[in-house]
Amino acid sequence: MINTIATQVKKRVVIFGPGPQFKGGIANYTSSLAKALDKLGAEVYIVSWTHQYPSIIPRDFIDRSSKKNPFEGTNIKVEYVTNYNNPFSWKRTVNVIKKIEPDIVVFQWAIAVQGLPMGFIAKKLMRSCNCEIIFDLHVVAQKEGSAIDKILLRYALSKPHTFIVHSLKTLEELKKVFPDTNYSLTYTRQRTSNSRQSVIKLYHPVYDMFTPDPNFDKEKVKQELGLRKHVFLFFGFIRKYKGLHNVIRSFAKLAKERSDVSLLIVGESFWNTLDTKKLSTKIKQNIFRLVKKILVRKGDDESNYRPLDLIDELGIKDQAVVVNRYVGNEEVHKYFQAADCNVLFYLVATPSGVESIAYNFRLPSIATKVGHFPETIKHGYNGYLAEPENIDSMHEVMKEFLNNPIPRERIEEQAKNMSWENYARAIFLNSDPDLSGEESPTL
Repeated sequence: MINTIATQVKKRVVIFGPGPQFKGGIANYTSSLAKALDKLGAEVYIVSWTHQYPSIIPRDFIDRSSKKNPFEGTNIKVEYVTNYNNPFSWKRTVNVIKKIEPDIVVFQWAIAVQGLPMGFIAKKLMRSCNCEIIFDLHVVAQKEGSAIDKILLRYALSKPHTFIVHSLKTLEELKKVFPDTNYSLTYTRQRTSNSRQSVIKLYHPVYDMFTPDPNFDKEKVKQELGLRKHVFLFFGFIRKYKGLHNVIRSFAKLAKERSDVSLLIVGESFWNTLDTKKLSTKIKQNIFRLVKKILVRKGDDESNYRPLDLIDELGIKDQAVVVNRYVGNEEVHKYFQAADCNVLFYLVATPSGVESIAYNFRLPSIATKVGHFPETIKHGYNGYLAEPENIDSMHEVMKEFLNNPIPRERIEEQAKNMSWENYARAIFLNSDPDLSGEESPTL
């Protein structure tokens, strides 16, 4: 089915995903993976979206804050080709990738709504490109579910030769979509040689694009931001599934008991990035609202999610510091280095980019027992785990962290096992099989 490529031959790899002009974790992930493959000597191309979503979605997806070129000093080439709203660009994407003549194409999969163009592109490449098609699954079960998710998932995820998952939970979600498929799970880069579908279990690597400032003056920055002695950090897009409302409620209980704690919230409100005074924004919002009423389950709709209002309601304005905007890559380190603890009280979770960033700053995390968190966070060793949707439990782990801080050395130990280099090696066919693990039975 797939030609094995000798490790001595320079491999040509295409990553299909958002290029560095876009906001968010998947764009950062795509850039980091490209750089890791480049360091291993591969010839790397990113074939990117120009528009990732239907044009009716009322949100600005472009990163207008980061200034540095993440690929300076590399040989990575980026082409912005694929417009979600223009099917002719999907065909053009296929032609661009075929012209590169890659050995491997890695699709970054994170949301079902992209299933139509990604499924189309993968299907065409399967028929016309002598290359391995890998879907790197960040998530399968959708955080904002819709009535057509299953159709789009089945269409797109029936195409690849190989899957990469970052947690066993993601594999379980995949098996629910395709219950009759026999999957071969491996913890190495070995692919199956029979009819079983290969699934490589890896991890979310530690972001190396965000590095600590060795001259960082923590106390000075804390004073500038108005932070107290102990700082709990919530970082990233403000979305309902990340449970900021529960973070604020549990912190409010802690703030009633202690005056030496602060909650630092850094992130952009996901659905509040366009100028609401513009007619185009109003039109998009009205159309999008109508579509969501038809397709999205009422309980999953987060259009009116306003957790920051709780800060005033609960009377913790003096102990909460909010940076409610998209933070450019160059200033990410400031907030992680000012904090003492990373808070991940998610409602549902896939491997978290915020958790990965925290590892790079040797910052301990406290999280809920959902998704992959119990796989990466060992209660009392490198972090603490709370019961989901249980404010009392979350409040208790915050207190436990203060009473029994996690040694930073343990976070560093965990990070060593989650390098981009080992992750990138797993992309290459049947190379270095002794790096980690053993193959498991058919699932």
